[in-house]
Amino acid sequence: MIVPAWLWIATVVGLCAVIVVDLIVVDRRPREFTSKDAARWVIFYVVLATLFAVFLFFWAGGTYAGQFVAGYLTEYSLSVDNLFVFMVLMASFQVPKELQHRVLLVGVVIALILRAALIVIGAEALHRFAVTFFLFSGFLIFTAWKVWRSHDATPDPDGNALVRWISRHVPMTRNYHGTHLMIKIEGQRTYTPMVLVMIAIGTTDLLFAVDSIPAVFGLTQEAYIVFAANAFALMGLRQLYFLLRGLISKLIYLNRGLALILLFIGVKMLLEAINATFNTGLWQVPTWLSLVVIVGTLTITASASLIAVKRNPALAMDIDNAE
Repeated sequence: MIVPAWLWIATVVGLCAVIVVDLIVVDRRPREFTSKDAARWVIFYVVLATLFAVFLFFWAGGTYAGQFVAGYLTEYSLSVDNLFVFMVLMASFQVPKELQHRVLLVGVVIALILRAALIVIGAEALHRFAVTFFLFSGFLIFTAWKVWRSHDATPDPDGNALVRWISRHVPMTRNYHGTHLMIKIEGQRTYTPMVLVMIAIGTTDLLFAVDSIPAVFGLTQEAYIVFAANAFALMGLRQLYFLLRGLISKLIYLNRGLALILLFIGVKMLLEAINATFNTGLWQVPTWLSLVVIVGTLTITASASLIAVKRNPALAMDIDNAE
């Protein structure tokens, strides 16, 4: 698949336009984001992703369109696991509800820039070194095992090492001052907690991207499709946060489903690596089967979680007290 420069430029410009619209129209006056607001914007971003898939279908063919849909669903489903961490961070930093949308928007922009760098590195490594396929597949299988075992783990509410370093070495105030990132106190420039929580959201997401980006590369080796799948998933993730805020704690088996998806993609990538390296003629997993496995696993996982919590409400995770 040869992607012309104009298409890369158009895609990046389109994403920037959406971010600008979000800042000017949606986030012009900070307010609490309701479930109805979130539902409308989730639908908007899903429709955008669908239109992009249709564009790929007519421009590059059904195979690449299918790879994008599989990559988008995988990235979106793996990103849902981020939401619990985001909620813990919001609670830990005591972010006012009316500022949470701005925090997520800037945090996601930081995450998208960092992910783009990872995608470029990953694509170049796959192109230059055949052994990268084996490394990615082994990493995904190992990650699946870790995710399966981590279903009871509690995220670190203090953020990551970068956030802790900044809080120790940069003058900070403990109080929020609207959407301001910096204020003057007695003539000295002092940063507000908005800076820390935005950095925490963006850099913590990078830890998840180390798992999810190889997963999407397991479905397609086209860097453009991997980038597009990440971009559409991340842009819609902010709205999904507000839509599922009351539901995410009930998805108690989510990590189990994500582990199975990662294992499936890891095995798929391993088969492709063996076939490409040794020309063994092994059966290759078609894109349509990947879609069926991903959608089926997510459906079963969500249904089983909701049924279990309905029978025993004590199983639901307590996000508010996670800090």
